[in-house]
Amino acid sequence: MQLTIRATGENVEAITYLLAKNPNNIYERNHKGHHIRMFYNVVTDTELELTIFVSPDPLALVNHSSNAYDITHYINDREFVVSSIFMSLIRNALGTALNGKPKEEYTKWVDYRFPFVFSFGPVATELSEHEIRNLFEPLGYDVRVEYAETDYSFRLKERSSACFITLSSQTSLQKGLQQLFILIPVLDNYKHYFIDESEIEKLKRYGEGWLEDHPQKEFIVRKALRFKEIYSQLEEQDNSEKQIHPIPLNELRYERIVDSVRKLPVKNKIVDFGSGEGKLSARLGFVEEVREIFAVEPSEIARLKALKRFEKIKDQKGFVEPKMIWGSLFYFDERLKNKDVIILCEVIEHIDEERLPKAMDLILEHYYPASLIITTPNKEYNHVYQMVDSMRHNDHRFEWTREEFKKWCLRMNHSERYELSFEGIGDEDETHGFPTQMCTFIRKEKHS
Repeated sequence: MQLTIRATGENVEAITYLLAKNPNNIYERNHKGHHIRMFYNVVTDTELELTIFVSPDPLALVNHSSNAYDITHYINDREFVVSSIFMSLIRNALGTALNGKPKEEYTKWVDYRFPFVFSFGPVATELSEHEIRNLFEPLGYDVRVEYAETDYSFRLKERSSACFITLSSQTSLQKGLQQLFILIPVLDNYKHYFIDESEIEKLKRYGEGWLEDHPQKEFIVRKALRFKEIYSQLEEQDNSEKQIHPIPLNELRYERIVDSVRKLPVKNKIVDFGSGEGKLSARLGFVEEVREIFAVEPSEIARLKALKRFEKIKDQKGFVEPKMIWGSLFYFDERLKNKDVIILCEVIEHIDEERLPKAMDLILEHYYPASLIITTPNKEYNHVYQMVDSMRHNDHRFEWTREEFKKWCLRMNHSERYELSFEGIGDEDETHGFPTQMCTFIRKEKHS
């Protein structure tokens, strides 16, 4: 997947300073098996063209014999198309231009409008050409959309085919890149990571001066933030929850999970997925017999807050300090195999429902813990909150009834290696059950 930037006219050489990349050098980086390269195709007094592309490591993608677990097993075509993954991988390379922070003598060119052509692809999108044009044309772009021929096998999934998009406009480099970094993930309608406050701040920063007046603003914001996991929202309970639960529901969840872990026969090594600011991991650190805790979290801001939390209590008697690591359910990590307990506390509802079976396959078949604990909202209880037609948080991808959750858990246990038990958390309503539902998977055979 690639992005090509072309500009013509006088002073185009200034763009090399905005990018902080020497035209005589090739920029190359390797990140988790992805090869990132940026180079200039043309640099003259009146013409400049550069290309940045990313390609996955083909050996890592096929080397299943050594237990390598490629990301494409979960996200399919996203590894090969211009999507949020691509944009996150090239962000460092384009960071100086994105932030408008070149060397002081070149700052006068930050807002300079060049005749730019941005070309990128392939893009896997379910948007029509008309909808694509509606994203870019209000910003002053001439838009060309070219679809790949079926003979070239660019149909990447049943309901979308690849296209290549070319945008032409008189704009500044910073503004053009900021618009791409917001709108390309909107085109793909997919993000491969949980989103925290910094992502919302990025949307405000990159959208300054154009997003507010865009006729598709609501659509763009909804698509850009539909996967957001704002931990402050999870920390500050909804007003309706506060009124009903004297003790915050989060606290009740943590207490029940910790109590359940204490009762497990084996609990030396624990993995807390989506650990956020480390509130649950910190409690688990005081559980007797626990020797190791991996707090797995993709948000940099949340990880930093968790580290500060652990630092404050690390010297307390009996506390096992969690190891804070970057990760998500979309990446295999050898360190997480064969642990005693894996916990998904209010995590699954933030993931596309159709992607969950792949994540569960990773956990139950490859990480293969002795126990797995999952909690998620009980949709039926929304009646108690007077939220019949809405979800509890706008970053939830779904919410399930008790029967739906039970059926899903049983279906995920397709190999029948685990015994399942279900219970509720919080104040029970006679008709609608508990606000939170929990399932514990206990591996049948003896833990080795």
